[in-house]
Order: sequence, then structure tokens, then C-alpha cells
Amino acid sequence: MAKLLVANWKLNPIRETEAVRLARASDAKGVVICPPFPFLKAVGKILRRAKLGAQDMFWTEQGAYTGEVSPQMLKKAGVEYVIVGHSERRRWLHETDEMIGKKVVAALKAGLSVVLCVGEPISVRRKGLAAAKRFAGTQLRKDLGGVSHLTSHISHLVITYEPLWAIGTGRADNPRDSAAMAHFIKKMCASRFALRDLQVLYGGSVTSKNIRRIFEYNEIAGALVGGASLNAAEFRKIIAAASAYAV
Repeated sequence: MAKLLVANWKLNPIRETEAVRLARASDAKGVVICPPFPFLKAVGKILRRAKLGAQDMFWTEQGAYTGEVSPQMLKKAGVEYVIVGHSERRRWLHETDEMIGKKVVAALKAGLSVVLCVGEPISVRRKGLAAAKRFAGTQLRKDLGGVSHLTSHISHLVITYEPLWAIGTGRADNPRDSAAMAHFIKKMCASRFALRDLQVLYGGSVTSKNIRRIFEYNEIAGALVGGASLNAAEFRKIIAAASAYAV
């Protein structure tokens, strides 16, 4: 199986025509494309090989929650994957682990595949890899606290390790350290939550120049790609690199 690539477009592009053009260029097996909500339908219609993903969701189906989108709304729009707990939402929207845990459970119950993001800030990483593991471990315990009874859905869970200090900086983590974090995440999730064959992705300034070094480590099952996924030529190079590696 080739490495999994999740393209997180964030608040881009501006126009639907640009979104459709970019989706066509990125439409490949093993790719999940996560455009902004207004473009989900248009992007979903043209995808033939890639899967459609969303960048977030709420944890209830309906109610007085202004601006939110439910998992069933996403499913009806053709969405198969959803990103939960991205560091930018934790930072700018002040999402807590309690909120993220509710989203994980709701998404899995709805039959969506969840891409859960965890990772440490630079203040923690400066203390060493052991401190980073403790930080990510605490996030995982809280974020996955409600999944133990979801035995029939748990295979739809993917974890992304995203060191916060690497996102958007152009300086990815040392792949050896990322692989060590991925190994820790897999081992912890297996022992604590009985999660076997868990896919752990890397996210944080992924480019076509560093992706092959990252993918040399079997512990890393793919990548969550931000800015590089908005450049069609650059992302195609990343897709080509991913297809050359098996996990």
C-alpha cells in the first residue's frame, strides 16, 4: 500500500474555479483532498481516484450551533475523511481536547475516517523528545478517551503527528525524530486503545524536497500536506514520491 497523502488547503483558494482546477491536478489514488466547505460539492464531483475530505466538523447533528457543520452533512456532501484537532484550530479557535474528543467519537460513529492531529509546541520540544512524547501522549489519552466502545469504527482512525513549531516554517522535523514519535504513537495506541495497524502520518512543512527522507521510515504511513498541496506541480512531485513507497 502506498503512503497516504492528505491535502489540507486551509483557507485557500479564493475561487471555486481554482479549487476545481487544483483538484483535477491532484486527483490520484492514495490522496485525500480537503478543500474549504464551500467547495466540497464542486471538488467532489470531479474526483475519480482521490477521496474527498473536510477540514473540521462539529460533534452534534443539529441544533443552535451557529457556523458549524455536522458529520451527516459532510457525508451527504460526499465527504469520506475529516481532519480533527488541527493545531491551527487548537491555537486560533481554542479547541480543547474535550471538544476534539467529542468530534472524534461523532465522526467515527457517522462512518467518517478521522485524521486526528497531535503534536507539541517548540517550548516542549526544546526539552527533548521524551517531553514531546509525554505531551502527545496526554493529547491522545484525552482525544481518544471515548473510542474504546467503537470497535467496529476504530479502523477508520488515522493519527497525524504535527510538531507545531515546524508548521508553515519551511523547516520540517528531523525525519528520524518524527519516526520515533510515530513509533511511540502507534505503540501507545495499541496498548491503551487496542488500535492495531494504525496509520501515523507526518505533518509540518512537507515539500517535494524533503518528502523522500521522511518516507524512508516505515513508521510514517504518509503525510498531511499544507502549503505544498496548493501548488499543483509541487504536489504532483509529492504524489509521485508517495507512490514509490509501501507501508
